Amino acid sequence: MMFDKFKKLGELNKLRSQAMKLKKALSSEEVVIEEGAIKVRVSGDQKFKEVFINGEPNRFLVDILNRAIKKSQKMAAKKLQTMEGGLGMFGL
Repeated sequence: MMFDKFKKLGELNKLRSQAMKLKKALSSEEVVIEEGAIKVRVSGDQKFKEVFINGEPNRFLVDILNRAIKKSQKMAAKKLQTMEGGLGMFGL
């Protein structure tokens, strides 16, 4: 029984490692959208890098957008933890 828990913990660590590699790869990717007088540059790991309005950078808006994204990600993570399929699927 104890061996099964160690095996499941190893599987969990492997998944975590894969997720971290994916996050690192995504952070180096970027998406740029331009619509009219607005230009937005976002990294693949969902972080706003730049927002330009009428050619002027708006650092304040970048900060607010990043805080909103982070808050929504924490909310989603919290919901996932409460779901039956969270760590319970590993029997931990």
